[in-house]
Amino acid sequence: MSERKIPAPFVNPENKPFWDAAAQGRLAIKRCNDCKQPHYYPRALCPFCFSDDTKWLDAKGTGEIYSYSVMRRGVPVPYALAYVTLDEGPTMLTNIVDCDLDALAVGQRVKLVFKPSEDGSLVPMFAPA
Repeated sequence: MSERKIPAPFVNPENKPFWDAAAQGRLAIKRCNDCKQPHYYPRALCPFCFSDDTKWLDAKGTGEIYSYSVMRRGVPVPYALAYVTLDEGPTMLTNIVDCDLDALAVGQRVKLVFKPSEDGSLVPMFAPA
């Protein structure tokens, strides 16, 4: 079976620190300095209190599958798309890789891995822990 092609990320000034961290093998999320809530996807304003006083921090890279779907029809290579709740709290939309797609389960522990995109940029994904 051929390898799945991962599209290159769209990098802009707001998310550049996220992709810079990924290039170094780190998963960066943001935390609000006002309400103290961590959040993902990286954005300028806190989605909880709308403060612009946020800071980058490194996530541990562990979490659990909240929900998932295995894509098989209409794609050249089957893959799993999932919501993973990070141990820090935020839930992120991601891919589950390096596993038997039929063995995935809600609540399953996962760990961070990076896969290269079409342009070589590293994209954070998760594999069973």
